[in-house]
Amino acid sequence: MERSPAPDIRLTPWSEGDFDLLVRHNAPEMTAHLGGPESDEKLLDRHRRYVGLEGSRSGWMFRIATGPEGKPAGIVGFWETAHRGEDVWEAGWGVLPEFQGQGIAAAAVRLVVAEARGTQARRHLHAFPSVENAASNGVCRKAGFVLLGEEDMEYPKGHWMRCNDWRIDLTQE
Repeated sequence: MERSPAPDIRLTPWSEGDFDLLVRHNAPEMTAHLGGPESDEKLLDRHRRYVGLEGSRSGWMFRIATGPEGKPAGIVGFWETAHRGEDVWEAGWGVLPEFQGQGIAAAAVRLVVAEARGTQARRHLHAFPSVENAASNGVCRKAGFVLLGEEDMEYPKGHWMRCNDWRIDLTQE
């Protein structure tokens, strides 16, 4: 089966008006590999963190906008974390079901790699999808990340999962 090429994709900084997109992203099918949907309170906290990242230099979150009208298709971003003794960026994303299978996630992650590279603040950008999440592991591969191996991670707190450690060197184009 052929897939259509990715439509016009751009990243728009996360704003107060994006809370509804976060609510849609919190659906069981969207959070199956992340420990399931969050409570309303945790979702509101997450939204506040996303809004607070703008200009903070500790990360950036974006709405994925697609097509000429800029329809919201998902969420992508990166933030500071420490991994194996190194300060790195960590990337995460989610594309709404009606936009999946169109190359949108890979295109958005490539754009976020460019954003992270442009900060010149960290050498590496990591992604840690569940080993069971074939789609997100495929996005990592398509976006140019290198698979370093598997490890156990706690996410969310109290929920352990086996994930792949994917990394891209931001000093190399």
